[in-house]
Amino acid sequence: MTAPLAGVRVLDLSRVLAGPWASQTLADLGAEVIKIERPGTGDDTRAWGPPYARDKNGVETSESAYFLSTNRGKKSVTIDIASTDGQRIVSALAEQSDVVIENFKAGHLAKYGLDALSLRALNPRLIYCTITGFGQTGPYRDLPGYDFLVQGMGGLMSVTGEADGAPMKTGVAIADLFSGMYAAVAILAALNRRHQTGAGDTIDISLLDCQVAMLANQAMNYLTTGAAPERRGNAHPNIAPYEAFATSDGHIVLAVGNDAQFAAFAEVAAEGALARDPRFATNPARVVNRDHLSARISEIFAKRPTADWLAALAAANVPAGPINTLDAVFDNPQVIARGLVRSLPHASAGAVPSVMSPIRYEDADLAEPSAPPLLGEHTDGVLAARLGMSEAEIAELREKGVI
Repeated sequence: MTAPLAGVRVLDLSRVLAGPWASQTLADLGAEVIKIERPGTGDDTRAWGPPYARDKNGVETSESAYFLSTNRGKKSVTIDIASTDGQRIVSALAEQSDVVIENFKAGHLAKYGLDALSLRALNPRLIYCTITGFGQTGPYRDLPGYDFLVQGMGGLMSVTGEADGAPMKTGVAIADLFSGMYAAVAILAALNRRHQTGAGDTIDISLLDCQVAMLANQAMNYLTTGAAPERRGNAHPNIAPYEAFATSDGHIVLAVGNDAQFAAFAEVAAEGALARDPRFATNPARVVNRDHLSARISEIFAKRPTADWLAALAAANVPAGPINTLDAVFDNPQVIARGLVRSLPHASAGAVPSVMSPIRYEDADLAEPSAPPLLGEHTDGVLAARLGMSEAEIAELREKGVI
């Protein structure tokens, strides 16, 4: 079967995480993604290690795990976009592309003639997606923006961490990742609109915008009350009990989402009176009285080991689970059954592991995945196939340092 985005070509001028995450998603869906990198060094994340991939003899390669996490399924072409020849090549590739993704500072690419206005004049059907820290408008448009900074500015750190502890960022760069996913969604919608109208579009994605948008219920908790939510550790601001508890030998997550589940939990815990107590009988009451409830549940869970609790709660259809380290995650039979990890042939390491896209279709396939590329691995092939360049022309560009 054909992948959903087969025939779509993406010219990816982005680096680090948000842009590459968007383009990797499009590559998984079948798009041809041509990643433009700086000659010599490439994407910054190529050097973001250790750890690095190892070859079959256990020797480290130059491929960082970070870079490998977000560049699956792409072709790497090295071009110096600061050179006139480089600008000409990128413009020619953009004329043949459906999508351009870039995450330079606002207005930066205009001096190279690679901005949305310039490239869409060459290709009116082009969908041009910019990803920046703060967007193309507003007083912060010229400031650099990084995930950690945006998690702080966007309020996420104010609601993450223990109540009496310091504000905390999340364990992955979630502002970047959400921005990449919002970018991918916006690009797909623009492709559909172009199918209807024939016209391209320019998309403005801001990390801060995405961070604020993804505050979800916490944003509305503030907007409806005027009171800023507080950090609650693992506890949920609107549901109880919905947090982690210590057992006699570890920890367990209890995620009760409704009153029936709470009643079932109380029966498993041999504490049926809890579900009949007016302080705990309904979710609003449990939220108001969460401190008393959490203290009681902590006492209950401490009496038995994690495995016993998990088995008993699963039998009663009460949502609960372990807190796994990553070795346990990738040994999990459900993760294995879903095929989330594959080993992909790689030019220098022999093979590298990769976490597959979680998207599943009934009547379509994703693209057959390929490992993240070596720096400049596809330069000659793309320039010859897409722009009709001869070996002599390519050699001359390489001699001049353009590629």
